Amino acid sequence: MNNAPKSHGRLSISATAEPRELMTDRPDLDQAWKAKIITLFPDAFPGVLGESLTGKALQDGLWQLETIDLRIFGDTKHRNVDDTPAGGGAGMVLRPDVVGKAMDFASKGTSPDRDKWPIVYMSPRGKPLTQEMAATFSQSEGITILCGRFEGLDERVIDHFGMREVSIGDFVLTGGEIAAQALIDATVRLIPRVLGNQASTEDESFSDFLLEHPQYTKPAVWKGREIPEVLLSGHHGKIADWRRDMAERLTKERRPDLWRAYCAKYNRDPGEDQEL
Repeated sequence: MNNAPKSHGRLSISATAEPRELMTDRPDLDQAWKAKIITLFPDAFPGVLGESLTGKALQDGLWQLETIDLRIFGDTKHRNVDDTPAGGGAGMVLRPDVVGKAMDFASKGTSPDRDKWPIVYMSPRGKPLTQEMAATFSQSEGITILCGRFEGLDERVIDHFGMREVSIGDFVLTGGEIAAQALIDATVRLIPRVLGNQASTEDESFSDFLLEHPQYTKPAVWKGREIPEVLLSGHHGKIADWRRDMAERLTKERRPDLWRAYCAKYNRDPGEDQEL
């Protein structure tokens, strides 16, 4: 079994002085955004990221993916990566010495500036992933993501490396791999040329604290339900107004938190009604 860190996408290869088990084909694409994933399950990647537009962008070299197997940095001949929690309690905790070695390895070739190269720990206690956060990540040089497991990670590692804890929702997964893929997908699609039509990212849910308006397509009538007349009018101004009104109504009904943020931005009363 090959435990070496894995790289994905279109790559150029250069030599490394690392021990054989830590060797990796070093991706070296000029200006390409890169994600480094530290995980106990490197075979989980690229997963869905290898499909559709993100997969095509990966193959075209618009972004890069490198997986680093945490197990190879494990302690003793059994490659242990975890131990019992200090103070007692159920479960196991990822060891700081093991994760620290993996982080040191992942940091090679990356900027120490956390704005240019953020380090993220996928954790249910982290700040919720938002469109704004994904946009910020997409403007960096790349990102290192640690996929959590067990009961969590020794706090000293988080503090030492200046990790940013990120959550994809108020629920608990068995590990951070699915969450990491969600974060990468949300980020990669914002990289120029990935979607082909960059304007499409400017008029979608969360782009301005609003949920996206309803969408329709042919046929004009389906099971007795018609496309709203305004969308067939050809009057672009009225269509834009209708879409904005619908987005406001949906946001107010479904996401009061976003609605309050939207109203604060535009100095509006959160209690006002939308006239449709």
